Amino acid sequence: MKKILLSLALVFSGTLVFAQQTYPVNGSYDIRPGNYAFTNANIVVNANQTIPNGTLLIKGQTIQSVGSGTAIPKGYVVIDLKGKFIYPSLVDAFSAYGVPENTRTSTGGMRQSIFTSTKKGAYGWNEAIRPETQVNAIFAIDTKKADELRKAGFGSVNVINRDGIARGTSSVVSLSDERENSTMLKPEAAANYSFNKGSSQNDYPTSLMGSIALLRQTYYDAQWYGKQKEEYNISLEAFNKQQQIPQIFEADGWQNILRADKIGKEFGKQYIIKSNGDEYQRVDAVKATGASLIIPINFVKAYDVEDPADARNVTLAQMKGWEMAPSNPGILEKAGIKFSLTTFGLDKAADFWTNIRTAIDNGLTQKQALLSVTEIPAAMIGVADKVGTLEKGKLANFIITSDSLFKKNNIVLENWVQGKRFITNKKDEKDTTSKTLAKKDLEKPVLNAGTLIYPFTAFGTASPLKQETVLLKNATVWTNEKEGILQNADVLLENGKIKAVGKNLSAGNAKVIDATGKHITPGLIDEHSHIAGTGGINEGAQSSSAEVRIADIINSEDVNIYRQLAGGVTTSHILHGSANPVGGQAQLIKLRWGKLPEELKFAGADGFIKFALGENVKQSNFGTGARFPVTRMGVEQSFVDEFTRAKEYKTALATKGNNVRKDLELDAIVEILDNKRFITCHSYVQSEINMLMNVADSLGFKINTFTHILEGYKVADKMKARGINASTFSDWWAYKIEVAEAIPYNGKIMHNVGITTAFNSDDAEMARRLNQEAGKSVLYGGVPEEDALKFVTLNPAKMLHIDNKVGSIKVGKDADVVIWSANPLSIYAKAEKTFVDGISYWDIDRDEQVRKDQQNERARIIKKMQESKGKGGKTQRPVAESPRMYHCETVEDYAMELNELERTHAHE
Repeated sequence: MKKILLSLALVFSGTLVFAQQTYPVNGSYDIRPGNYAFTNANIVVNANQTIPNGTLLIKGQTIQSVGSGTAIPKGYVVIDLKGKFIYPSLVDAFSAYGVPENTRTSTGGMRQSIFTSTKKGAYGWNEAIRPETQVNAIFAIDTKKADELRKAGFGSVNVINRDGIARGTSSVVSLSDERENSTMLKPEAAANYSFNKGSSQNDYPTSLMGSIALLRQTYYDAQWYGKQKEEYNISLEAFNKQQQIPQIFEADGWQNILRADKIGKEFGKQYIIKSNGDEYQRVDAVKATGASLIIPINFVKAYDVEDPADARNVTLAQMKGWEMAPSNPGILEKAGIKFSLTTFGLDKAADFWTNIRTAIDNGLTQKQALLSVTEIPAAMIGVADKVGTLEKGKLANFIITSDSLFKKNNIVLENWVQGKRFITNKKDEKDTTSKTLAKKDLEKPVLNAGTLIYPFTAFGTASPLKQETVLLKNATVWTNEKEGILQNADVLLENGKIKAVGKNLSAGNAKVIDATGKHITPGLIDEHSHIAGTGGINEGAQSSSAEVRIADIINSEDVNIYRQLAGGVTTSHILHGSANPVGGQAQLIKLRWGKLPEELKFAGADGFIKFALGENVKQSNFGTGARFPVTRMGVEQSFVDEFTRAKEYKTALATKGNNVRKDLELDAIVEILDNKRFITCHSYVQSEINMLMNVADSLGFKINTFTHILEGYKVADKMKARGINASTFSDWWAYKIEVAEAIPYNGKIMHNVGITTAFNSDDAEMARRLNQEAGKSVLYGGVPEEDALKFVTLNPAKMLHIDNKVGSIKVGKDADVVIWSANPLSIYAKAEKTFVDGISYWDIDRDEQVRKDQQNERARIIKKMQESKGKGGKTQRPVAESPRMYHCETVEDYAMELNELERTHAHE
């Protein structure tokens, strides 16, 4: 009888709790008090306080008291929980619960270009910027999903509309099944951002660097908007209003964490960053951002590697990622980084407990685990006054468990949300979920998480390579200086610089390398490269993308860095592609394998920008024809318009009292006019080369370099008169119509005219053999060998304005040198050691050992995966993953790739 009465009391418990003042009642007006006393429980008030044999009193939605020996007022229903535990209901700071999925799908072919927003109303120009979106206006309770989350122990979530780059405000809601009016705990909890333009149909941006530029420009536009009265813009109005609430940035991967943080620092924001769980790979760099994190625990499933052919398709990074990802929460805890855990990315919420226990088995403490699903997320999203702990006055959001929360066989029996009871598991039997959890717990990984390597890919090393004092003895030294080629000479490298060059140098404490019979040259310099980028190398949605920066998308994990070190390359000029007349800003890097993206950048180097002419920019082989320009005449007009606008912009900036909108695109062009940024222009045909030279003359800007320049031999005298450099190919020919008149003597002719001439790669594979490209100038044009080597060393250094630091072997210059097995212009020569700043980033002997060690590492992890499968662990089919090889004409859709990756469950 008592059980029946208690059940009836609980049935009616929600009547008072969720009675809404403004809603009419259709029927008998029946409100009953929801007064409950939970006694004899182990009450976990928070991660630092547990009350044994405690009593929890709730009245309606609210906790009245928590303590021991509490007197129970009259009228309370007493529930004896002897032997049971009470915890705060869990909080998820990042959820898509209750909002529709918004992703742009491929049309399967060409579509009409959409340059500006088609959204009706006074909104911003780009649909990816949608801060006016408010989750509280589109949220709808999802009964099935709410039940799934409640069974996992969650009582409240921060609902985010994952659509766009500026996504608008999220809302914290409870997981009750009542009306949205009652479940809304914080209508505007946080402003949200990402690098994914989502469902936006606008062409721009197509790349990661475009997404970054668009967000940066939006911040500047919002600052300008707040000081002007010329226009009304709903998007910028909303953007400005959201700057005082928490800022959450969804960033996919540790490198994107650093990119997001860089934007935050530029605009005085400290983002809370939702990551993808790979922070362990660079935990020190992540910690240095000062950001709090929301991390998923959707650990990668083991790959099915029973078939050796399938195993070959799994990269070392994928294998190590499977093994090490479960240690990520523990590593972050030890590093002192504040983080919460999210169910986001899991196939089902029930997997949360399996994975959090796996994380505990791999180093996460139970205390931190509890903090990361209660107090920390509640504080992040501004609802610590309502949920996250069990305290008087807070919402009655709590779970009743059979045992300590993280024990293997613990069951979440009930989940009370805003004082309303939800039975998640019957007391006298374990449901399917519990049995599944118990089974999965047997699959926990062996506690051998392997070792980190830097970078986290093939050929990475377990510890950073160190700078040493090195004496290279008895070599043939190609100095590229007036001394010419020295025989049986020594080179001393110290503190990252060339300390001495000569014969019979003393070693002191230096490491001595006998280079007898070897050749030593300066490190090779590639003036035109597209390696070490990510998220697209072209932002071609508009005729000018001067606002985008390759600097924002440097990818330090690109294996092509290592491969090119093996070819003697030490410095690469990473250029935007050639999809539009005015491309993006370039970035000069040194190939410091294993360093962070920012550490690759060549300090103190002048800024450059990519321009382009020809078939690519007028979209001869891609595009719909809607984007201007589509003719060579239009290309010329593009340059005229761009510089005319930049001059007007510069004048406006110089006028005192003007509230001029900061324009990142025009800022870059003004830098060209002020000789602070320099043009390298993709070019082929004589007529177009002449055109741009004439435009430059008429508008008062200079062209630093024509790159490719395969008809340079026709206009060499004009280039010489203007001091324009030439960075060409050795003998490329006939790969498209506009190179039909290319000749292999082009480099020789321009060199003879007196133009500073270089050979470049424009290709990740060719860059591994730049020395051989230089050798071709000897074959075709009889260029002296010393001059030929300068085509890939000193000459590109001169055109990049870094010849005071690199390009020759001279005392005081950077210790960027290569030891070759033979004459460096020979097809038989191998780079045996490549030094950058005195650090041997490439060593042919060490490479052999690294390969052996990593083969053994692969074998060890393959065995471990097979053991996991044998114990019933889930597996996924291996899919070959190869690095992206960018070229000038590479055009892609970064957002579409991200969406497709998510749809196909890449973590599986």
